Amino acid sequence: MLHIVNGDSVAHTLQQGIVQGDILVWRELYPHGPNSLESTRGNRFARAQYLEQTLGIPHAEFVRNSKAQKKLLEDFHSYEEIVLWFEHDLFDQTMLAYLLHWFSGQSLSNTKLSLLEIGDFPGIEPFRGLGQLNVEQLATLAGTWRPIGAKELALGESFWQAYASPDPSLLQRLLEQDTSALPYAREAFQLHLSRFPSTFNGLGIVEQTTLEMVHTAAQSPFELFQETGNKLHALGMADLEYWYILRKLSHGPFPLLQVQGLGAFPTYMESAASLRDCKVVLTELGEKVMNGEEDWLTLNGINEWYGGVHLLGNSPRWRWDANMRRMKHED
Repeated sequence: MLHIVNGDSVAHTLQQGIVQGDILVWRELYPHGPNSLESTRGNRFARAQYLEQTLGIPHAEFVRNSKAQKKLLEDFHSYEEIVLWFEHDLFDQTMLAYLLHWFSGQSLSNTKLSLLEIGDFPGIEPFRGLGQLNVEQLATLAGTWRPIGAKELALGESFWQAYASPDPSLLQRLLEQDTSALPYAREAFQLHLSRFPSTFNGLGIVEQTTLEMVHTAAQSPFELFQETGNKLHALGMADLEYWYILRKLSHGPFPLLQVQGLGAFPTYMESAASLRDCKVVLTELGEKVMNGEEDWLTLNGINEWYGGVHLLGNSPRWRWDANMRRMKHED
């Protein structure tokens, strides 16, 4: 039996006698950086380059890990059953969609696919993920997985195709269909669309939420990450992603935030302890943008990836209309 899980913490706990068989930690961060349908060498290198530039993840390490986990995945026929362990948030749902997409293109033969996914757990509030559970709690989930059938495979494939497409309207249309075969996908991918720059002021939901929290009370970056993560828990946002967002908001010719007492934001494998002593405050422009009096993209421009969508320049083709809860295409 092979268990594919979302992180080292879950893997370590499962190894405490909870499950039998091998464990594969799927190390990816699909909500950040370029994604594509074709898993080519060129696409892998482009993704590795982006992750190194924005998060500090070493290019060689990413490529090496991608090759290694793909090789293990391609050996799936040696297992009688493969169990996917994932949560409700976007971080996990993108991994689940990718894996279902990949398996949908394989001849499974006698290998059985199963799925365990949860969005809450008794006594854990707020529930952020499987990594919060101890040995006894995680053990209660062992054996409760359900078979993955044709509906799950087809829907997972559709979600990945839509997510990795350069046209976000494909995902919008998919969310209007029956997605009950994957019960947590709708909320996660709907929240993904709200990460796009808004028609209101050019900010996505993470940036807008951050400005509103700073406006209420100046806080340290560490506190902001905790509170934003709790409010937008369905994103499953990693700290490196958030430091990157704070860096964008506080740097450049049009900063919306000022981080007082900061040397530099931590990158991959660096401690974030120093951020506890910093203080984040709104700039005058930040308050105007927060209230919709200025548009940040018109001033600052953008060069970001959202799934398979690359937004570039001061007038990006796609924006999120929060009132209509729909993507808006701008010519």
